[in-house]
Amino acid sequence: MVSFVLSLLALIAGYFLYGRFIERVFSPDNRVTPAISKSDGVDYIALPNWKVFMIQFLNIAGTGPIFGAIMGAKFGPSAYLWIVLGCIFAGATHDYLSGMLSMRNGGASLPQLIGKYLGMTTKRVMLVFTVLLLIMVGTVFVYSPAEILHSIGGTSAMWIIIIFVYYIVATMLPIDKIIGKIYPLFALSLLFMAFALMIVLFVKMPDVPELWDGLGNMGMNADSSWTDRIFPCLFITIACGAVSGFHATQSPLMARCVKSEKMGRPIFYGAMITEGIVALIWATVSSYFFYGSPSPGYQIIEAARESGFHTSAPAVVNIICNDWLGVVGGILALFGVVAAPITSGDTAFRSARLIIAEAIGMNQRPVRKRLYICIPLFVLSIAMLFWQIENPDGFNIIWQYFGWANQTLSVFTFWTLTVYLVQEGKPYIVTLVPALFMTTICSTYLFVSRQAFNLPEPLAYTFGGMTLLAAIFWFMIWRRRYYKESTLKS
Repeated sequence: MVSFVLSLLALIAGYFLYGRFIERVFSPDNRVTPAISKSDGVDYIALPNWKVFMIQFLNIAGTGPIFGAIMGAKFGPSAYLWIVLGCIFAGATHDYLSGMLSMRNGGASLPQLIGKYLGMTTKRVMLVFTVLLLIMVGTVFVYSPAEILHSIGGTSAMWIIIIFVYYIVATMLPIDKIIGKIYPLFALSLLFMAFALMIVLFVKMPDVPELWDGLGNMGMNADSSWTDRIFPCLFITIACGAVSGFHATQSPLMARCVKSEKMGRPIFYGAMITEGIVALIWATVSSYFFYGSPSPGYQIIEAARESGFHTSAPAVVNIICNDWLGVVGGILALFGVVAAPITSGDTAFRSARLIIAEAIGMNQRPVRKRLYICIPLFVLSIAMLFWQIENPDGFNIIWQYFGWANQTLSVFTFWTLTVYLVQEGKPYIVTLVPALFMTTICSTYLFVSRQAFNLPEPLAYTFGGMTLLAAIFWFMIWRRRYYKESTLKS
């Protein structure tokens, strides 16, 4: 528990210290924001600051800081370091700067920002990449809640249809009609569940692995595969609780609703730190259930395994909440495992609609023009969903591609932010280091993954290191050329 307390204090301190430093790097001012200058009553609407924070938190969170932290806890105490350091120096910085840069560019979507700073070719590639990622998000967040609801009653097909109908309505309607009304309630539920578990943690003070017990993977054994390697798999497994490229597609949604640039730090940086705290709580609770000394919770997990009960991340959520929080915990678990992914899915489709509309210059005020974009998106998602259902391992395959694509998107976001900071004469090191680190993680994962190159581990790690050196070399060449051209122009 000492590691948990120190990590919790570090996250809070990170918001007040490093968050304020990043805010000074960007330098928000009193200029008119897109919520005011481009108000359209659909996507550009000025909302109360507390509501924008709650929506931003739920948009970027969903079940990511829960499921990812549960799976990441199996790696051991090293998960603490990644959540804390990743959240403060990478994730929160990523979310804040991408949201603020969108605000400075009239609420521009991520592909538009990438095109402005990394070039039109990169923009075209990332436009397709981003839309496909968002469709995958919507698809994977239909299947899992539908299966859980099916266990309560009805058929999976019925729940899939109901969820898709909700997606269509939420994606089409103005942002303040559904999202602005119900998201704050769901966000409060997610936060209440996490903080209730934290209180129980402090009451029980369980014996959990500490950082000084070792940073190696506690779950590895002689039969462990490449998926059990801390590098790079931990950094792909725990995404939303540390850094996630998906967040950069969501921050522009709220950049269109913020009334003042000076609210950027509590909304964007603060929401990510809050998500990091949620991930930290779930990592600690899961560590207790996986590796703690014999306890009622541990015995429940073991009994579930012996009886053949599926102990996936959603199942662990239900077991933990019901064991520690009773009946109320079961209700909150339903919100966490069902409502949270659904709300992430609908904002994913909304982001995809706005990204495509911005790319082709289609006004989204008329309802029929929103339908022109939404219908093909949902057709593609349904096709992907049927493929997922027909293939026994379909969900896991899509989830693995989603995890890698999610972190790869953060790579392009970090490079976009780095170029922006160089051009503005600001300390670009704050995004360059995360950009280089995540570039190495994603390239190494691609080389070693069985769904990609499936190279032997030594060769995969070698190629990952070569990618890092190539990225450093590319940046140095580009920076030297940029400074030279800037000097000639002046």
